[in-house]
Parts: sequence; C-alpha cells; structure tokens
Amino acid sequence: MNKKEKIIIVGAGLCGCLLAIRLAQRGYQIKLYEKRPDMRIGSGDAGRSINLALSDRGLRALDMAGLKEKVLENTIPMRGRMIHPLGGENFLSPYSARSSDYINSVSRPGLNILLLNQIEAYDNIDITFESVILSVDIRAAEIEYVWNGEKRKDRGAVVIGTDGAGSAVRRSMMKHTTELLFNYSQDFLRHGYKELSIHPGPGGSWQLEKEALHIWPRGEFMIIALPNPDGSFTLTMFHPYETAVGFNHLDTEAKVTAFFKEYFPTLLPYIPHYLEEFFANPVGNLGTIKCFPWQAFGKVLVMGDASHAIVPFYGQGMNASLEDVRIFDELLEEHGDNWEVLFEAFEQERKENADAIATLAIDNFYEMRDQVDDVAFKRKRKIEMQLEQNYPDYYSKYALVTFRGDISYKEAKSRGRRQDEILLKLCKEENFEDMPLEYFYEQVENASQPTAE
Repeated sequence: MNKKEKIIIVGAGLCGCLLAIRLAQRGYQIKLYEKRPDMRIGSGDAGRSINLALSDRGLRALDMAGLKEKVLENTIPMRGRMIHPLGGENFLSPYSARSSDYINSVSRPGLNILLLNQIEAYDNIDITFESVILSVDIRAAEIEYVWNGEKRKDRGAVVIGTDGAGSAVRRSMMKHTTELLFNYSQDFLRHGYKELSIHPGPGGSWQLEKEALHIWPRGEFMIIALPNPDGSFTLTMFHPYETAVGFNHLDTEAKVTAFFKEYFPTLLPYIPHYLEEFFANPVGNLGTIKCFPWQAFGKVLVMGDASHAIVPFYGQGMNASLEDVRIFDELLEEHGDNWEVLFEAFEQERKENADAIATLAIDNFYEMRDQVDDVAFKRKRKIEMQLEQNYPDYYSKYALVTFRGDISYKEAKSRGRRQDEILLKLCKEENFEDMPLEYFYEQVENASQPTAE
C-alpha cells in the first residue's frame, strides 16, 4: 500500500474527524476541510446542539481509534426512559435488564472538540477551517473552494465527503445524475424541534433523575431531556408545525404560557426561563435523506449524514456515522487502497443498513410519542425485561439496535420487528397474566434466527 497518498476529507464533524484520525493512524496524508470556523475558539449554533446518545456501535468505532475511554470520561450513563405522563405517576422503563447495557449522554460540540484536539497529535493531518467547497471534479478527485476570499483548488488520490445532510460533495455527484444513475430523496417530518434547558441545581446537582432519558409524551408532541455533566439537562421539544399546539401557532407569550401550564405543569418548576429560551432558540427541521450510489469512479465517496441522514429518535444518527468509519476501515484492511473496489464494497455493505436504521428511527418517533405509556406496550417492556433477565440470548428490538454492534442494522430491524409483533399480540390477550415466561420465550425464539430478507 502506498501510504503517502493524500486523501481529502470534506467536513470536520464527528464522522470526518474520526475518519481523518483513523486514516492518519494508517499513515495516509490527510487534508481536512471544514466550512465553519474552528468551534474551539468560537461559539456554536445556539439552540441546535441536541445532546447525543452514544451506544455500542459508536463506541466500537471510537475504540478502533483508541478513543473510547477518553470519550466515556465525558459522558453520563442513561439506563432507561423516565416517563412523565400527564396527570399520572412517573415511571422508569429500563433499556435492558443487563446492567452493562446502557446508553451515554454526550455533548455534540464537546465530542467534536475532543476529536479536533486529538487531530493535533497527528502531523499528517492538515485542517483548514472556513473553507467553502464550490465544486468537486468527481473524475479527478479535485475540489474547488473559497478560503480567505480567494478561490483555490486541491487534488487528492480520493475525496471523501463527510459534510453532513447539506453535503457539497453529494451535490457535485448529483450534477452527474444521468451518468451515475444517481438517486436522491429527502423526506421531512411535519414536525420540528426546539431546544430548552434545565439549569443545574445547588452545587451543580441534577434536578431530575440523572441516569435516565426523560420523556414527557403528549400524543402528537413530546419533550425529551438528556443529562449533562454540569448538572443541567438539555430539553428538546418535538412538535408539529401546524395544529393548535404546533410551533407556527405558539407565537405569543400568552399562548406559550397557557400551553405549558396545560401540558407540562410538573416540568414548569424546573424551567423558570422557558419563555426566554422558547423565543430565542430556532426551530430545526427533522428529515431523512437517502441517496445512491455513494461513490463515483473510485474517486469520490460520501458517508455519514452526507449519504444517509436520519431523524434522531433511535439515538443512532451519530452511531451510524461512526460505524461507517469502522466498516470503511475494515474494508480498507481487506482491499487495501484499491479505491474503486473499496468504495463499491463500502456502499454495498452500508446502503441497506442505513436504510434499515432510517426506517427504525421513524418507527421509534411514533413509539416514543404515542406508545410509551400504552398498556400493551408497558406489558411488552415488562416481558422483555424478564426475558433478558432469564435468557441470555434474548435481546429486544431496541437492544439489538443499540447494544449489539456485532450484528447489522438490517438484521436487527428484521429480527426485532418479528419479536415485537409476536409479543404485542400476546400482550393484548385476555389470558396474558396466565402465560408462563417460557411460553413467551418459545414464541420469539424462532424470530431470533437470521434471515435472508
């Protein structure tokens, strides 16, 4: 392998930084371009930070680069969903009966800064901030960009776009739609999101249960909260744009005040500053982006959100992007830098799995919003916990996706959906209480076998 080849990476977010680090560890010369200023010396986008849920797939990718333990020092474990029903008692719905299975709340900018700092350790990574990509020559692996007011060009052995949902690299590929038979779709939910916060309590204490992801489900809308190391919580409102409770309707202080008093009375004592944040922070869109192919002529490749942006409701957007890097690294080990073969193998391996987690993320939006306090759903979660306690080979759909990075998203989706269908049907039966646990296990055991779907 020619270790001195230069690889251009566009986008210094989580995926791009980890990819740069791993390729630098393999000896490649890396040129990394980022359109934003260096976030370590500037402020981020207020109200758009959404805390992330780091789980097994992301941790495996970080571990590949020797960064897992360093990242975990700045996370908070979340062992389940704390449900806050309207007019009812709070209850915890654990993610797993296994004490070792939990997700980790991590700050997006905090993790990005950690990776940027790590990049400083490699003299074969050169990063240029505030560089706006104008176009990519997908046959020559050449980029044209603007930096410091001047147009410039750069060429590498390959160009890899990790530049997010609005990817400039992907747009350059889309200009060759007929030649590449390029397919692209974007599907926005009729819901958006807005961030609020709960400030730390006295002495930096947490005012709600620390090791939980909190959900206030309200039918067509909800609020979730994730803990931060400083004792605060990041709250995210997920609402439709229209209807009486939609963001477009909540346009005066009087309406917002009345709304929170009606739907979130128990939350109000923790957010005395909510009106200020509500009107200061923007509303963000929630959408799914799919495309194919992910590569062109063995010269250009997109990965992460640039190729498969998803909604955040399975906590897998970051994890899927970091897993891209791990799978790419494994295929690089197998194929070497025969870029055309490597890129084709990567897109074939990852496309169907990216589609699978995109579908599951949409499914989980409706589950979190509508079902977490449903009787049959709570019965199913109770049975799933008992199955995990008594049968080591049983994993719920959520656990398959979140804690089993050794199996693909496609298989987790297929197996998990079959299990859910079986368990929900049984949990709706009148004689549910009379069914022994062994019977539930026998019914789902066949659903745990891999399929050719």
